[in-house]
Amino acid sequence: MGIADQFKDKAKDLADQAQKKAKDGKGGGQDRSQDMSDRASDATEQGRDKAQGAADDVREKFDR
Repeated sequence: MGIADQFKDKAKDLADQAQKKAKDGKGGGQDRSQDMSDRASDATEQGRDKAQGAADDVREKFDR
C-alpha cells in the first residue's frame, strides 16, 4: 500500500467520522461559533475600554 492510498483511507475515515458526528448532533459547530462570537465581542469591548482609559489618561496629563 502506497502513501497515497494511506492518505485516501485516512481522509475517508475522517469524512465518515464527520458525517456521524453531524448526524448525532455532536458536531457542536453552532455552539462553538456562538462562543467565538461572544469572545470576540468581549475582546472588542475590553480593547475599547482600554483605549478610552488611555485617552483619558493622556487628556488628564496634558490638561494641566
